[in-house]
Amino acid sequence: MSGSAVPGQFMATLEETEAQSGPRRMVLNMGPQHPSTHGVLRLLIELDGEIITKCDPDIGYLHTGIEKEFEVKNYQQSVTLTDRVDYLAPLSNNLGYVLAVEKLLELEIPPQAQWMRVMLTELTRLNSHLVWLGTHALDIGAMSVFLYCFREREEILRIFEMFSGQRMMTSYFRIGGLALEPPRGWQQRVKKFIDVFPSRVDEYEELLTNNRIWIGRTRGVGLIPLEDMLDLGVTGPMLRAAGLKVDARKDRPYSSYDKFDFVVPTRTENDVYARYQVRIEEMRQSTRIIQQAMEGMPSGPWKAADQHVVLPDREKMKTQMEALIYHFKIVTEGFRVPAGEVYQVIESPRGELGYYVVSDGTARPLRVHMRTPSFGNLQAVPKMVAGVLIADVIASIGSMDFVLGDTDR
Repeated sequence: MSGSAVPGQFMATLEETEAQSGPRRMVLNMGPQHPSTHGVLRLLIELDGEIITKCDPDIGYLHTGIEKEFEVKNYQQSVTLTDRVDYLAPLSNNLGYVLAVEKLLELEIPPQAQWMRVMLTELTRLNSHLVWLGTHALDIGAMSVFLYCFREREEILRIFEMFSGQRMMTSYFRIGGLALEPPRGWQQRVKKFIDVFPSRVDEYEELLTNNRIWIGRTRGVGLIPLEDMLDLGVTGPMLRAAGLKVDARKDRPYSSYDKFDFVVPTRTENDVYARYQVRIEEMRQSTRIIQQAMEGMPSGPWKAADQHVVLPDREKMKTQMEALIYHFKIVTEGFRVPAGEVYQVIESPRGELGYYVVSDGTARPLRVHMRTPSFGNLQAVPKMVAGVLIADVIASIGSMDFVLGDTDR
């Protein structure tokens, strides 16, 4: 408004414009750096009062170029890139990638390595679900749950550090097996955690499951038809909370999951509360799997016996010329992978995670593409929040448990 404009004339013009445009609308910009978007996600929200009429999720603020980086690293070096995709479930991404390359190599993995992968990947699922539950509860106003969840997560990170020397970007899985021999005393450390953890889940439920405020903020919120979720590519706990029992660990078993006894939890309510219930039960089922893996861990080697792919033991490298040569060649040049393409699916904490790897016969991938669950799940945001109150947007998107590194890699 210019300095010479008359205020009365300005107000009259504004009222005339509103009358011509119909009901008044407000456009709200949430993010891209907003605590409750759990990362650099921008939501462009159109409001009619406090009711959402339209929502457009805008990604692209975290683009890392990881998929392109695969093309300039050899196959073994690329494992460290997968940790940075979904940084709350690094071992899940390790597993998806190494399984894909091992398919191209037709490499047989020893039972101990397979079971150890299952155990650590389920610990990763617990780690991820704990971060989700703690931050989701904090968004809705429950602070104590956040502190409790991170108490248990700290114990899991210490187990990861015991195995790999790293708390978050573990990179413990390798093409052909594991990066290091499992450390001494790992059974006692894992058992100590698993024996206590079910009682901790009971504590979370005591605080939330029958809490009137929690129920009021989550029941009947974030509804979306199952058909729309399938069309949009939504997977994981969101589908299972809508009554569809799909889980790659059961439907397309990998890494010896077919040898474990566990249940795929489902609900039918298809709201924020049902997704909470599904993930709570998934934590209990993951505990069952970890206990079975720990108690039935096979003996034997922890990496494949292929000297062209797997680094030789350090003692052999120091005493045998042939082992030294193989070590030098693998470290400096990498190993060649037969030409071909493969798609490997696993069940990450967020849903279906797929790795598409193309080899041209050299020591570097020609192309690596990830089908990440967070990207597919985020496509459901517009349909999920249309017609709800603005306060319910936070609860709805929190129930999706997306990770922006998983979305915009």
